[in-house]
Amino acid sequence: RKRRTQKAGEIVIGYSDPDLSLLFYWWMGQSASTVAGAQNRIKFRSSPVISSMKEIDDSDDVIDVFDVGEFDYSSNIPDECLACIFHFLSSGDRKSSSLVCRRWLRVEGQSRHRLSLNAQSELVAVVPVIFSRFDSVTKLALKCDRRSASIGDEALVLISLRCRNLTRLKLRSCRELTDAGMESFAKNCKGLKKLSCGSCAFGAKGMNAVLNNCSALEELSVKRLRGITDGAAAEPIGPGVAGGSLRVICLKELYNGQCFGPLIIGSKSLRTLKLFRCSGDWDKILEVIAEQVSELVEIHLERLQVSDTGLAAISKCSILEILHLVKTPECTNNGLKTVAENCKLLRKLHIDGWKTNRISDDGLIAVAKHCPNLQELVLIGVNPTCASLEKLATNCLNLERLALCGSETVGDPELSCIAAKCIALRKLCIKSCPVSDQGMEALASGCPNLVKVKVKKCRLVTSGSADWLRTTTRGSVAVNLDTPEPENPDASASDGGVPEVGNEIRQVAGQVRGVSIASSSTGRSNSFKARLGLTTGRNLVACTFRRWSSFGGSSSSSSRNN
Repeated sequence: RKRRTQKAGEIVIGYSDPDLSLLFYWWMGQSASTVAGAQNRIKFRSSPVISSMKEIDDSDDVIDVFDVGEFDYSSNIPDECLACIFHFLSSGDRKSSSLVCRRWLRVEGQSRHRLSLNAQSELVAVVPVIFSRFDSVTKLALKCDRRSASIGDEALVLISLRCRNLTRLKLRSCRELTDAGMESFAKNCKGLKKLSCGSCAFGAKGMNAVLNNCSALEELSVKRLRGITDGAAAEPIGPGVAGGSLRVICLKELYNGQCFGPLIIGSKSLRTLKLFRCSGDWDKILEVIAEQVSELVEIHLERLQVSDTGLAAISKCSILEILHLVKTPECTNNGLKTVAENCKLLRKLHIDGWKTNRISDDGLIAVAKHCPNLQELVLIGVNPTCASLEKLATNCLNLERLALCGSETVGDPELSCIAAKCIALRKLCIKSCPVSDQGMEALASGCPNLVKVKVKKCRLVTSGSADWLRTTTRGSVAVNLDTPEPENPDASASDGGVPEVGNEIRQVAGQVRGVSIASSSTGRSNSFKARLGLTTGRNLVACTFRRWSSFGGSSSSSSRNN
């Protein structure tokens, strides 16, 4: 934006990053002396990004910077190279750069392939304007506030007409969309490869329309699809023409998710299946899936009604590499043994036993015996002992990542066993286990490849042991330890107000604890309350391993450079 100042010939250009002034002149091929001289005449400063979406015409105040007599060296840069430069900028900096001149505005809009829009009902009026500028969008997210009216079929059809090359679509809380709108969209965007929808109101007909028209669909994620009818009246979904291309299916919180059974069974190229909190008995469906789908390498089952019968069916997937069993209380050691004996390529195993003690040493020893390629093991609410941990360490020589959370039997002897036997271990997470400083000392003398340790809510571990572990000869070990801070009985409200905040938090916590949870007829209220606290443990581990994965990539690259 051109804005005259009190000094003659001085221009202020809005940028979200002051360093872009140097980058700007670098793009134009200027020398350092030219940059220094030019900065006396052109100043860059932070400014808010224009939020209104409107077409730029001659009446707007977006002008060419070089109207004041400077030669535009960037005109020598082809549009394709300028678009590549824009791809290295953040979203905010791209918006600011688009205000430099009309050419940059055009190139930035044409080179933007990813767009996220607030999908309120008012969006329909500006769809033509938005997609006239962003005419190369291939990845689109439409998200609406739950308390607002969402876009309807008209807006979705307009978008599909202007984005025929769309490959990814994410819909969130678009409750006004119907089966008819999804059908029209699917006919216009037949190249769609990924669809993710959550809290939408269309039903089985709309989903079948997508599957019958989008032959390139590779990934489907559905959460809380409200339009699916209940019970036997539910229309079966799939597979359609997408059955030959689908590789990932994720179903979450579906009351009648079993109507997706034909889709799963008919997806012959399916590699990943994730089922989270979907009601109904899944044993029989898993049996059919295992018979019809032979390429499955990753299965996630969480809060699902599945037993050892279902695990026996899963064991027929001989090339299975990743298995997550989270809060499936009917699964026992027998089912895990069957999986271990037949799925010998298993690399990652996550088990949240929900403290039912139905999966223990017996099942883990079977895993150690038959799955030598195991690299990652997460146990939550499971009570392993030295017997199983030693077998895992001895037979699974590639075990690099281990997490033990909420395990009553994992103490100093078990931690010492891990330190002495797990030679390949690189990352270790311990949470809510009865380990102490003695176990941490043993850890310091073992696990020669260890690079990262996380210890959470282990009350017997003090900060001193963590400091000592950091200062050992292996200074490259990153230690993340939280220790409960001792309460100060002399603290008062007059000492700066911090105790008041603590008292308020404790009062709120007391109120939350005071809320009664309605007990069911099965009498499982107390156990449910006890298990409820384990959800934080699972979230910690998931976050930990996501960070560890990126950490491992950077550490491996640095080691290669060295």
